[in-house]
Amino acid sequence: MTEDAVVDVPDPDLLTIGAFAARARLSAKALRLYDRLGLLSPAHVDEATGYRYYRAGQVERARLVAMLRQLDMPLARIAEVVAAGDGPTAAELLGTYWADVEARVAGQRTLAAYLRGRLSGRSSEMYQRFAIETVDVPAQVVITEMRHTLADELPAWIGASLGRLEAAARECGGVAGVPYVAYHAEVSMESDGPAEACVPVADEAAARAWAERHGRAWETAVRVEPARRLAYTRITKAQVAHPQILAAFEAVEEWMAAEGLTATGPCRELYFADWEAAGAEDPVCDVAFPVSSR
Repeated sequence: MTEDAVVDVPDPDLLTIGAFAARARLSAKALRLYDRLGLLSPAHVDEATGYRYYRAGQVERARLVAMLRQLDMPLARIAEVVAAGDGPTAAELLGTYWADVEARVAGQRTLAAYLRGRLSGRSSEMYQRFAIETVDVPAQVVITEMRHTLADELPAWIGASLGRLEAAARECGGVAGVPYVAYHAEVSMESDGPAEACVPVADEAAARAWAERHGRAWETAVRVEPARRLAYTRITKAQVAHPQILAAFEAVEEWMAAEGLTATGPCRELYFADWEAAGAEDPVCDVAFPVSSR
């Protein structure tokens, strides 16, 4: 006799796994899996037969687990949502997960478009989707932090280093321009740069004093960045991810070649928006090259 066969129930308020599966619109196999994963335990397990029994009040939880699994939510996160019960906490956990999914899909969509263009030999057509402009930037005093880093380590380092430098800027007259990261050599999974995080500050003397006190710990320095003309394109948060950001750099380089411009310094990413508050399709970054006429 199988577990979901008709049997004598030890408690009239309990349902056999077959009866419960019918109410929950799930299979007995799914319920056994949820039990094994610790997502939905039976109300009672018969010690002699091993049969599982459920209460009618567990139906909604069973359906919730099933729907969360349809969202491809990892088991650990399903457990968090279920444990939170009905209410704002569970809703917030689901919202956070789905925001992560949408950001990942947006990044994958951008990457797929980039790869399609490369594989089909339509790179020039792909680059035309980027609007390229130029802007003149005055001389700036910048406080900087340099690091050799690979592509997979880069996002975490950018966030941490710009955060440290922006905090330092508050002691140096305040942030006086858009923070950026300059690349003095290629950063990829094989090449480690270096990359340089830069934050413009208002008070050069205070910045040099700060760097003298703290510079050794983070390879921090201060310099005067000369006035430059930048050729740039604006990209979304989803497009910032590596390697899809390469399409933006390549688009600017192709435009520079067509306009007869040459690079006069390292390429850079200027982060002008609140990264944490931005959505996947929100503009957050300018990919730029300092340029001059040939």
